[in-house]
Amino acid sequence: MNDSTTNSDRSTELASARLAAGALLGLTLAFASLAQAQKVAQVIPVGAPQNTAAVSPAYTQPNQPAMAPVAQQSTLGLEQLGMGDMVRITVFRNPELTTEARVSERGSILFPMIGEVPVVGLTPAQAGARIAERLKTGRYVVNPEVTVALAQVNSRQVSVLGNVNKPGRYPLDTLSTKLTDFLAVAGGVATPGADLVTIMSTQNGKTTKRDVDLAAMFRSGDLSANVELQPGDTVYVHKAPMVYVYGEVQRGGAYRVEPQMTVMQALALGGGITTRGTQRGIKITRRNGDNVQQIDARLTDRVQPDDVIFIQESLF
Repeated sequence: MNDSTTNSDRSTELASARLAAGALLGLTLAFASLAQAQKVAQVIPVGAPQNTAAVSPAYTQPNQPAMAPVAQQSTLGLEQLGMGDMVRITVFRNPELTTEARVSERGSILFPMIGEVPVVGLTPAQAGARIAERLKTGRYVVNPEVTVALAQVNSRQVSVLGNVNKPGRYPLDTLSTKLTDFLAVAGGVATPGADLVTIMSTQNGKTTKRDVDLAAMFRSGDLSANVELQPGDTVYVHKAPMVYVYGEVQRGGAYRVEPQMTVMQALALGGGITTRGTQRGIKITRRNGDNVQQIDARLTDRVQPDDVIFIQESLF
């Protein structure tokens, strides 16, 4: 009887202890939850800036552009890609991914699987590294090796016009930057071309003009006039001043006036006087403004641009 009573009392004490421990644990958790709730529910003073990034790290501004701003064309280096450039992209051991693309006005290209890739302002090597990173991140290609080659430069061009053998627009790159470089690419100055070249440039909405005398530059050896051209510049080669020879000469026609040219030198360009011609009574028709005058000339007289030399037929 006593043993049964003792066991019953012990069971009651253990149950009470367990209830007490459970209640204590519950109170502890409740206080912890209350403290955490108070931290989360801290009151933010009116007018204080709110740290939205702390509340939601993935939050982005609704008006934030998805792509980096496009670099200005005028600030691009000679090795950087610009809008309008054509590129050829190859992936090593993946010939099916070979792509030719044009850099759009948004400054990006479209590439299979990864879509639009911003490349303006990047060198071809940097653009290749960016494409490779996206292929690897998307698990499309394992350890991709991407090569980007500039197929055609359209973002940086210089126009060469006038009396050159091959007028047109030519790319401005690391090999062609100076005036003489572009004249050489355009085939050089044509036969009727002058030594005078005009360069038209537009910077910050202002157009400037510069004349360069090629012959004087090379005679003096001062190449400071051989300027470096900028994207959008226009080079115009003027027509050389001409002298016209006709009458009793071997080859009548128009010939370029050289500095300090005489009548004899002009006749020599035309093959000289024929057997029926005479050196006496050489006539030069010269325009002076709106007036046209005819003068008697000697073989040692200097000719002027647009002079017309006439050789008469000998009477005896």
